[in-house]
Amino acid sequence: MSRIAIDVWVGIFVAIGLGAMVFLSLKAGNLLTTSNAPGYRLEAAFDNIGGLKSRAPVKAAGVTVGRVENITLDPITYQAVAILRIDRQYVFTKDTIASILTSGLLGEVYVGLDVGGDEEMLADGNRIGKTQSAMVLEKLIGQFMLNQASSLASEKK
Repeated sequence: MSRIAIDVWVGIFVAIGLGAMVFLSLKAGNLLTTSNAPGYRLEAAFDNIGGLKSRAPVKAAGVTVGRVENITLDPITYQAVAILRIDRQYVFTKDTIASILTSGLLGEVYVGLDVGGDEEMLADGNRIGKTQSAMVLEKLIGQFMLNQASSLASEKK
């Protein structure tokens, strides 16, 4: 094989490798998903969203049923309001609970939906009434340290 043929094959291999890296980066950052998917919108208000971002998955029973479309701050209640776009084929009851959860090695943050037993269903534009905010590790450690310090102080008395 001539030197030019080897250089061409190396160039093709490097280009494919770079393309694969770009694809994986976009896939890991949820940048390959489209927000114009058919579906309906639901709102969910959280005290703390942790690391939740737009285009994060919305899952029910581990199945992706939609995406987070937008996140805003309510100027009256000072809660984070997540707009969820749910695929039309999935419907949820009025007493559904929305939780912010983490999974995987990279700590993917997503919204988990737990269905209740109500007979009425959520419709386009409805707000999910029951939510559970993200657990913030720093707050948990701070509370643990404060409890330990207060128990040590009460033992010394």
